[in-house]
Amino acid sequence: MIFASQQQGRFVQAVGRFESAVREQEPDRAEHAFQEMGRGYQDAGPQEVAQAAPRLAALLPEVPPGPRGTIAVLVGACVESGADPGPCAPHIFVELAETLAAAGEFAERWEETGGGDFPDPESGEVDPGVFERVGPEAALAWLTLPQWEMASVAMLSHPAVRIALDGSLRARLLRGVRAVAEASGHEFKCLTYALLVLDDEPLVVLHRPSGTGYRLRMSGIGDNFQLHTLLADLLVGGGHVPGRAPSPQEVAVCRDAPGQVHTVGSFNLVTPGGEWVWNEGTPTDIPVVDGVRLLVLDPPPYERGWPAGRFFPNMTGDLVLERVLAEEETRRLLAGCAPAK
Repeated sequence: MIFASQQQGRFVQAVGRFESAVREQEPDRAEHAFQEMGRGYQDAGPQEVAQAAPRLAALLPEVPPGPRGTIAVLVGACVESGADPGPCAPHIFVELAETLAAAGEFAERWEETGGGDFPDPESGEVDPGVFERVGPEAALAWLTLPQWEMASVAMLSHPAVRIALDGSLRARLLRGVRAVAEASGHEFKCLTYALLVLDDEPLVVLHRPSGTGYRLRMSGIGDNFQLHTLLADLLVGGGHVPGRAPSPQEVAVCRDAPGQVHTVGSFNLVTPGGEWVWNEGTPTDIPVVDGVRLLVLDPPPYERGWPAGRFFPNMTGDLVLERVLAEEETRRLLAGCAPAK
């Protein structure tokens, strides 16, 4: 038992040595402690990761830019292992915002100095000329951005973090990642989609063939594939509209169960203006009409299948039917909707 206790304390001890080395600006000691942290994390128990995560997150501004993203990934790993993301997320998001800004500068300088294909930030191989061409700070921001994406998604997988995230900061992060993606051609889709996730969001759905309407509420839904399956469960599986109902397993993996399972679509998702709402998009693609997102369901024009599941495996999804709309209300809303284009 004493040996087990020593094993369990190794990670936190290494974190303490890393903190000390970073604050005393001793890179050799910091590198050695970092290696110890990597080994210690493998055996760390819940109490250790809970202690380590907020300490490492708070240390981020003092960690040199090169290894800073790696420490952020370690914080994300601790959160995925059960550490509280609340104290960690603000530090991650502040650093993410600064990294996105510097990555934007990288894109500008890259274009100004001849353009061409951007270096792959996930290849693990970096031409030293990249640093000379755009400057070390901008280059490091670009090259470590996938690490900040991983760490941020780990935070955003928790509803409390998403709800607490300041709206102006969320908008700033979205502008930053979209600008970098547009300039570079690299999607950073996971980060973008995680920032777009809605919580406690009302949704009105009109089923055009039956002339019925429903008010629902959604949380933690990463993409419209997931939304589609959950809609079919509530409306078809609930006996409200005809069609194919997904199996309990298909529904479970879209809520909180692990894995994926094949499913087939039940509807065609359409905006009130008649444009298709693609399954590949997110619920934010559904337009807001009179203060609430409004979606129209038409029969599927062709059979389409996909692996049912969650875009973010660590994010729990939820869709709740609050009430069936009155016939008059549904008729009025449908009258303002265009046919599918």
